[in-house]
Amino acid sequence: MNEMQQPATVVDASGLTCPLPILKAKKALAQIEPGQVLEVITTDPKAKQDFDAFCRQTGNPLLEHRDVGQKVHHFLQRRL
Repeated sequence: MNEMQQPATVVDASGLTCPLPILKAKKALAQIEPGQVLEVITTDPKAKQDFDAFCRQTGNPLLEHRDVGQKVHHFLQRRL
C-alpha cells in the first residue's frame, strides 16, 4: 500500500459494539472534507466485517484495517 495521508480525525470506539462504532464513523465522516481520511479504533471482533459492509454500502473507500495489539485501526476515506 502506498503511504497514506494523515487522518483528519481519529475516533476511539474502543469498548463499543455494533452499531455504535459505525454510527460514530458516519458522524465523523460527515464532518471532514471529501478525500480526507478518518481513523476509527475498535475492539469489537466483528468490526472488520462491519466496516467492510459500511464502506461498500456508502461508497467511502476503506483504505486499510491495521491490527495493533487488541485493537483494530480502520482507515476510511470520505468519498469525493
